[in-house]
Amino acid sequence: MATFAFSPAPAAHLDIVGTDAKFPVRRIYCIGKNYVAHIIEMNADERDPPVIFMKPTDAIVKNGGEIPYPVFTSNYHYECELVVALKSGGYNIAQDQAESHIFGYAVGLDMTRRDHQAAALAKGLPWEVTKAFDQSAPVGPITRVEDCGILKNGHVRFSVNGQVKQDADISLMIWKIDEIIAKLSEQYCLMAGDIIMTGTPAGVGAVVTGDVLDCHVDGLQPMQLRIGAPAA
Repeated sequence: MATFAFSPAPAAHLDIVGTDAKFPVRRIYCIGKNYVAHIIEMNADERDPPVIFMKPTDAIVKNGGEIPYPVFTSNYHYECELVVALKSGGYNIAQDQAESHIFGYAVGLDMTRRDHQAAALAKGLPWEVTKAFDQSAPVGPITRVEDCGILKNGHVRFSVNGQVKQDADISLMIWKIDEIIAKLSEQYCLMAGDIIMTGTPAGVGAVVTGDVLDCHVDGLQPMQLRIGAPAA
């Protein structure tokens, strides 16, 4: 019988602005449909409680760069978002205590196989194939709370090849960051190393090989991503 030696994948981590330290990523929580205008463009109703899904940690692409156009899609979409990184957690966190668990913030992209998402939604199937695939979570370096403060407003701006596609303020989130943390902790034990993608504004759309994507949230380090040749 053949035997195999497996090496564990390296732990995902993110850079921290202004330091050589790294932020080890434990889990990636994602919030869907958290801006009214995006809900309208997706022909969906406002949902309560917030839509929660996850991505695998090895979907992280640190600081942008180039990623291949993924397999198993012909309608590959961007969703630019504010990312929240946690330094602590627990179950049933009170909303008025939620901000005390925040380590910092970053820009991120929730890359999506939109063609398969539409099919999954129509049939009431899970979203994994549409959201939790290889290199589907590009995230920029984290800016610590002590350097940027608690973010309650600030523009999310995203462009493709220099043309602005998304431009909205994080104050327009349906579920605010403290509410998101509290709601997540009702279902999961949040811990240090968890990151939360907080939802995308209106203006999502498809990208193709050769496109250059620029992600920006006021007060945070920007991130640039280029879509490379097809993965297979």
